[in-house]
Amino acid sequence: MMEVGEITMSITAERRTEKLDVRVSPSAKAKLIAAASASHRSMSDFVMESALARAEETLAERRVFGLNAEAWAAFQSALDAPVRPLHRLQALLEEPGFFDGDTAQ
Repeated sequence: MMEVGEITMSITAERRTEKLDVRVSPSAKAKLIAAASASHRSMSDFVMESALARAEETLAERRVFGLNAEAWAAFQSALDAPVRPLHRLQALLEEPGFFDGDTAQ
């Protein structure tokens, strides 16, 4: 499994063909320039790497979640429970749809 840094580096190594415009305040731009300079990167590289790292963190939070033993047991029980009949859903699925009509008209 790739780590966040590896994913960010592989994305930043790709050929850049898309443009992204961002409006910032003068103070925000000055801060970005200073941070890029301190890390010996161009501002474009610094902003790109920082944004991609944050994007990976955000997406990881949505893909992985942890459960304590009690919650895991409840989750397993829910998965193992017998299927409940959902009559209204079944009726909806059996109802003719828009494209199910007579096409010979």
